[in-house]
Amino acid sequence: MEARREVGRVSRRAVLRVLGLLGVSAAAAPFLAGAPGVAVGQGNLGALQPEEKVDATMQRLFGGRPIKDGSSVIKMELPLIAENGSVVPITVEVQSPMTPASYVKNIYIISDKNRRPLNARFSLTPDMGAASIGANLRLGETTNVRAIAELNDGALLMAKREVKVTVGGCGG
Repeated sequence: MEARREVGRVSRRAVLRVLGLLGVSAAAAPFLAGAPGVAVGQGNLGALQPEEKVDATMQRLFGGRPIKDGSSVIKMELPLIAENGSVVPITVEVQSPMTPASYVKNIYIISDKNRRPLNARFSLTPDMGAASIGANLRLGETTNVRAIAELNDGALLMAKREVKVTVGGCGG
C-alpha cells in the first residue's frame, strides 16, 4: 500500500503541536522579558488617610454655591445606630413637583468621615414623577450623613443626620 499525502492538507497532530508551542511561549513571555516587578500599593492599612476631606468634596461638587437648609423638604430615613457599617440603608425623598419647570436634578449622599465622602449621586428627570431614592451605604465610623438635593435652577438644599456605627464597614 502506498502512503500518500494530499497537497495543502495539514494533520491534526501538526495543528496541536503549533498551538501547544504558542501557548507555552505566551505563558513564558513575561518571564523571558525580565524579572517580575514589585507591586506598588497605597501603603499599609494603618497609614491610610482620607483621600479627600468632606470640605474638598463639597467644593469640588458645588463650587462656591450656597447650600440652604432643606430639612423641611428633604425626608431622610436611615438608622440612628447602625449595628453593621457595611450595610446602612437610606431612603431620601424630596418634596418637589417634578414638572419640567421645577424638579430635582440630582441627589447626592455624602458621609463626612468616609475616606471618599461622596457615597452616591442620583440623576433624576421630571418623568420620574417623584424625587425618591434608596440605597445601602458603607460607613467606616460614626459620621454625619448628608443628603443634598440640586434643583434644576441650580439651588442646593441639604439635610443631615448623624449615624452611630458600632461595627465599621469600610475596613473597621
